[in-house]
Amino acid sequence: MHASTREKQAARAAAPAGAGTANGALRHVLVVDDEEALRQMLVLLLKSKGYEATAVASGEQALAELAARSYDVVLSDIRMPKLDGLELMDEIHRRNLPTTVILMSAFANLEVAVEAMKRGAYDYVSKPFRADEVVLVLKKAEERERLRRENAALKQQLARAGREDQSGPPSMIARAPKMLEIFRTIKKIADYKTTVLILGESGTGKELVARAVHDQSPRASGPFVAVNCGAIPESLLESELFGHKKGAFTDAIRDKKGLFEEASGGTLFLDEIGELPLGMQVKLLRVLQEHVVRPIGSVEDLKIDVRVVAATVRDLATEAKEGRFREDLFYRLNVITIALPPLRDRREDITDLCEHFIARTNVKLGTAIDGASPEAMKLLMDYRWPGNVRELENTIERAMVLCDGKRIEADGLPERIRESRDRIRLSLQSGELSIKKTTRIIEEELIRKALRETKGNRTNAAKILEISHRALLYKIKEFGIDDL
Repeated sequence: MHASTREKQAARAAAPAGAGTANGALRHVLVVDDEEALRQMLVLLLKSKGYEATAVASGEQALAELAARSYDVVLSDIRMPKLDGLELMDEIHRRNLPTTVILMSAFANLEVAVEAMKRGAYDYVSKPFRADEVVLVLKKAEERERLRRENAALKQQLARAGREDQSGPPSMIARAPKMLEIFRTIKKIADYKTTVLILGESGTGKELVARAVHDQSPRASGPFVAVNCGAIPESLLESELFGHKKGAFTDAIRDKKGLFEEASGGTLFLDEIGELPLGMQVKLLRVLQEHVVRPIGSVEDLKIDVRVVAATVRDLATEAKEGRFREDLFYRLNVITIALPPLRDRREDITDLCEHFIARTNVKLGTAIDGASPEAMKLLMDYRWPGNVRELENTIERAMVLCDGKRIEADGLPERIRESRDRIRLSLQSGELSIKKTTRIIEEELIRKALRETKGNRTNAAKILEISHRALLYKIKEFGIDDL
């Protein structure tokens, strides 16, 4: 085999399924039919019209061929032993292979054609057929693909135009002014080794920001090591962070590198640093000041070259004042601070985030959800998202798994998201015109949500609700809110 031929085959195998050509032409066709004469005839016909055609004799062989390389079109007979054409098409869709399926059969009737189209076939060809019929169907499919590509390109251009001033990390999606300011801060500080402290509620994307700082810095080719300080038992923390020498303690059967050493030349992300015990805070402060670590059992310091990015949900300034966090370590960490806003304060990002999560989940689960209905999107926009972006992502995935149609509907969203709308709607539908009574319903719903978000912390709930603590206690008693 010539080298050029091998290169062409390798390039074709590496191309994404259904890639077609730059102008949207569907040139790679897989013919599936158990009649050898028809297979040969179709291959000759398609090749004479400029297509690349391959033929197999069964649905099972077709799946093996599709797993090995990409095809733009599958032209399959319906009536075949074992795996028939409709079942083959279902399996193609289940595997999320973006190839156009055209079915053909000698037992044509309207019911079969309708069933084929309902299950996702692009078109249906009745046997016997003329050569120009098959070519015409392929040309129509190419035109559809061309329009689809143009539409996708236009959407990308519009998305870029809408976000061109964002210049944000590829992994982060935002248009809210607060987030755009954070993106600009990341670009400014990325080149410097200075310590960064990221503040924000759980689920706001603190690790994504830390990775963005790393990826946009000169250290991008070095390691990014993340550790959750609250997830490691206190007795193991020093060994995990600084390492140990063989024989340093009972279970130390060999030398172990610490995470600081592993991250040398790169970035160490210390998540939930507010959970670090006071004793470890002293040792961390020394590392940040002197850029050395001493493994347990060693008598020598190890020089390290690490950029530290820390994150916490806690208010470290308050923690330091109240003696739960070392003040000197707080000031050492608090060189550059990035405060991530909760999702409820950046609602303009919810639509883009939903589109992103739907597209990603379609790939992950092999689903084909187009989006969310206007009613569902309004509920998503109105909800306060105590779990922030992480909760939104999980909600979208759950809704897609339970979805019966092509888009997420309001009824497919969790009850916690629907409940306030349903209660207020029922009140209005009942003919209730009293502002006082309806306001009472809204007040109670907001208080319940605030208490859920703060896990029952009434002081924080009062801050969210923008009322006094005393007023909140009065309302809780008035509405009989005992247990959430």
